[in-house]
Amino acid sequence: MSNYVLAMTGASGAIYGVRLLEQLLVAGAEVELVISPAGAAVIEQELGVSVDLDHFALDDLLPLTLDKTPALMQAVFGTRARRAAGDDGLRSTKVSGESVLPVRYHHYRDLLAPIASGSSRTSGMVICPCSGGTLSGVAHGTSENLIHRAADVHLKERRKLVLVPRETPLSLVQLDNLRRCAEAGAIVLPAMPGFYHGVQSLRDVVDFVVARILDQLGVEHSLMRRWGE
Repeated sequence: MSNYVLAMTGASGAIYGVRLLEQLLVAGAEVELVISPAGAAVIEQELGVSVDLDHFALDDLLPLTLDKTPALMQAVFGTRARRAAGDDGLRSTKVSGESVLPVRYHHYRDLLAPIASGSSRTSGMVICPCSGGTLSGVAHGTSENLIHRAADVHLKERRKLVLVPRETPLSLVQLDNLRRCAEAGAIVLPAMPGFYHGVQSLRDVVDFVVARILDQLGVEHSLMRRWGE
């Protein structure tokens, strides 16, 4: 089974990260999730939900997804867990103990987490959304928190690292940091949606960006109609 590190930081566009989390689970992937304090603040500001980084519960995020499908329920809970929890399983499941969820949450200060080491195997990492501060930390290899360190690990191990900045306009400093990351091997994928796929809703706009991220990871999806289809 593929497993991906997903870090959500303090740039606007929290819904991109939440939708990506959902779609990775729908695809049957395991997710190593890290959220920065600024990322949690943006989630609360933009989505109206308070995320407790010290006592995290996945159901704080999943109800915010744009399309909560039966496939998502199956991917997250499995048949046995859904029968035990009932139709309202999202509200009763926590990421702790012997959780059946394919999501492992790591506190952003936990530098002893497995993903802080190159010996821990992953299929790739995405920072979505990626703030300017996080971008700087990755570009300069500061490893001040688990997000920086995990990104550094993916670069040194030559694994796929996708950065999704949403800032606009960009300063020369930020452009230089993007260049440094790209030269180090990261994929810079700005949250710049296209409109050629028949946009009719906000979900279509969000899904365009999430689809491009999934394409970079090699994860199958049906979020959008491709050019020429």
